[in-house]
Amino acid sequence: MASAAHGRMPFFSLLSMPSNIPSADPSPARSSFFTPRLLALLLLVLLIAVAVWYFLLRPAGNTPPAGPGAWSQPVPVLVEATRQGPFTVQVQSIGTVSPYNAVTVRGRVAGQLMRVAVREGDFVEKGQLLAEVDPEPLRVRLAQAQGQQQQNAAQLKHAQSELARYRELFKQDSIARLELERQEALVQQMQGTQQADQAQVDDARLQLSYARITAPISGRVGLRRVDVGNLVAENAADGLFTVLQTRPITVLFTVPEPQVAAVRAAHGAKPAAVAEVWDRDGRQRLATGVLDTLDNQIDAATGTLRLKARFDNTDDALFPNQFVNLRLALQTLPDAMTIPADAVQHGSRGSYVYVIVDGKATVRVLKLGPTSEGRTVVLDGLKAGEAVVLEGLDRLREGRAATIVEGKTAPAAAPAAPAAGA
Repeated sequence: MASAAHGRMPFFSLLSMPSNIPSADPSPARSSFFTPRLLALLLLVLLIAVAVWYFLLRPAGNTPPAGPGAWSQPVPVLVEATRQGPFTVQVQSIGTVSPYNAVTVRGRVAGQLMRVAVREGDFVEKGQLLAEVDPEPLRVRLAQAQGQQQQNAAQLKHAQSELARYRELFKQDSIARLELERQEALVQQMQGTQQADQAQVDDARLQLSYARITAPISGRVGLRRVDVGNLVAENAADGLFTVLQTRPITVLFTVPEPQVAAVRAAHGAKPAAVAEVWDRDGRQRLATGVLDTLDNQIDAATGTLRLKARFDNTDDALFPNQFVNLRLALQTLPDAMTIPADAVQHGSRGSYVYVIVDGKATVRVLKLGPTSEGRTVVLDGLKAGEAVVLEGLDRLREGRAATIVEGKTAPAAAPAAPAAGA
């Protein structure tokens, strides 16, 4: 038994040995595996933090030291001097050309369209013959009215002669007063009939004149809607064609509510406010006219006021329903200092510009007036003749070295205090 037990001990010892080996070994293989990864991760985080600080969080004033790099080179800029002189304050809007008057020509009597006397697109004068409806049925009606008038006129003449005879007999006491009064009433009745007959004749003659369709206004004839030979209905909705008065012609446009007061003042001034019409690109002026009228209320939906400008349009430069750019002169400043509107920048302290003083950029905070045609009025902040930077603004800051290109120079001026925040 003892020898058997002694023989089995090595077997159980072998079974228990694997569980004791891991606890006794400090596992140097695991430590050597994680240490390089941890170091690489820390190094990557450090590099990211440095990059974020350098490109995003680094103060703007911490510029690299002067040297042969790009930061040390002066910024090339383009400048333009201020202008002094009259300045017209304008309001600009998109307008629609509209005829001064528009008339749909309709037949006033029914009948067959016999002829059209004008060509489509022709310019016609008021009263000119445009078309003609068959007049024969209307002439027949006139003849009937005239015949009825003559018949009743003869009866009236006979009744009047009878009345004269009755009055003589009444003076001789040969007839009773009642018979005389009856004859007087008959004559009055026939006189009323005569007036009605005359009205019938006049109406028939008027209807006959309507067979000739004439131009109600001077203007340009549109496309024909009814061909010759068709029956024309009286006062048909479509009509025969339209006549548009284009000399003069108007342009409808709108202005926002904040400008209504200035527009009303310009409308009431003498002489009338000048309006200019330009093409869609704003490169060619098409016509010059005056402000004609204003609407009587502001559109609550859009917050704008509708206006109408009038143009002579003798050269037919403006065409109905044409979209144009309109410029309305509100007032003229006799001696204003102006600069290009593109030179003006905007910051926390307001509007400002850059000027070049002794080869360095200097910020000038401005008090600005109205803007028109790409130029802005300067009320305060600049001196006459000073030049403002027009191009190269994106790389400038207070005190940055700059060089003026294209041979334009800025006059010497005392440096202004830096406009912090501008």
